[in-house]
Amino acid sequence: MKQWTIPNLKGKIALVTGSSRGGGRGIAQVLGEAGATVYVTGRSTRQSASRSDVTGTIEDTAEAVTRRGGIGIAVRCDHTVDADVASLYARIKEEQGMLDIVVNNAWGGYENYDDVDFLAPFWEQPMKRWDNMFQAGLRAQMLSSRLAMSKFFLEQKNGLIINTGVYPDIGGNYPVNVFYDTVKRAVAIMTRGMAANLQTGGIGVTVLALAPGWMRTEAVNQHYGLEPDDPDFMKVEELHPTESVAYIGRAVAALAADPVVHNKAGLLLEVGNLAAEYGFTDIDGRQIPPFRVV
Repeated sequence: MKQWTIPNLKGKIALVTGSSRGGGRGIAQVLGEAGATVYVTGRSTRQSASRSDVTGTIEDTAEAVTRRGGIGIAVRCDHTVDADVASLYARIKEEQGMLDIVVNNAWGGYENYDDVDFLAPFWEQPMKRWDNMFQAGLRAQMLSSRLAMSKFFLEQKNGLIINTGVYPDIGGNYPVNVFYDTVKRAVAIMTRGMAANLQTGGIGVTVLALAPGWMRTEAVNQHYGLEPDDPDFMKVEELHPTESVAYIGRAVAALAADPVVHNKAGLLLEVGNLAAEYGFTDIDGRQIPPFRVV
């Protein structure tokens, strides 16, 4: 297999929401490695963290983007607050005058994770968890997408919107969280509807959904007693191979560089399948397949 090289995205302007940690951090860092200017947003700053149980701030990610060769710009933004999001897009307009890539990755519902078992039946789940998933997840993706269209993409007649989600039919004895599964499935339905709206000729904007596998996020690492990018991660792989947060980042970079990415409009894509299609691997050299429970 031909060795994959990071695409050249120098001159591209990207926004990655919810990128203080987790998959968003990985996406922002890889886009930086590709040379892009990346706006890094979230609620966790060095002055005020949104969660006390895991590490990661927007400043940390933005500095990592710059170290890797891009330009990282940290902007504190609560994606559940319309005024914050409008201000974010206005700032990008003022500073850059253009926008090429929007990755809607912000998410909620993991706050106070241990208060109630995440896999408890729906009648035991706190409604605050449901509200946070919709407000900070699904609604935040819609709000960001609307502003991307109205402030940039309709005028530019080009742009790429990627909504992060999950693959709905993992199979096997996969534990069910009705709240989580409902909202994540809604991401795929929303994306398909957005793409249908964009079929009008001449708009030139692509929207798609992207599902990672089992990522070694800060929360997963903490649960298993691992340091970030710890080489001893194999001990968590009893059920299925895990992947670094850079794996989804490489998928986003490959999609952003694909001249015919519009052929994927409206689809829910999986990182493992894109790795096989575009030829990239994870940081350990493995090409990890999509997550499934057998």
